[in-house]
Amino acid sequence: MERGQRALDAIDGKAGQNVIDALADISPDFATYLFEFPFGDIYSRPGLSLRDREIATIAALAAMGTAQPQLKVHIEAGMNVGLSQEEITEILMQMAVYAGFPAALNGLFAAKEVYAARAAVVTEGEA
Repeated sequence: MERGQRALDAIDGKAGQNVIDALADISPDFATYLFEFPFGDIYSRPGLSLRDREIATIAALAAMGTAQPQLKVHIEAGMNVGLSQEEITEILMQMAVYAGFPAALNGLFAAKEVYAARAAVVTEGEA
């Protein structure tokens, strides 16, 4: 559980904690499962870097086409672990080939929202 909490903080930062907090009143056990399994067991495994894991996660969520909130969190996470906007955009464009144009378009629009939100935070910090 502690390993999962550390991984979630490193990967998703505030966005990950927001998901955990949102589950507190409806299903705190599910929040624990998120710490333990995906982040404590899977993300913490050797063999792939966090950057590589986020490439796979962004591609999978975009291909699903039904996970826009999670896709936005992982686009943000991808940037947190070193992916550039250009790389994320290319990942999402690649989805047109394997998941179809609607999945690619939805993914690109989700990315556009994340990029704008990050730019707004940076702009506020400069003011």
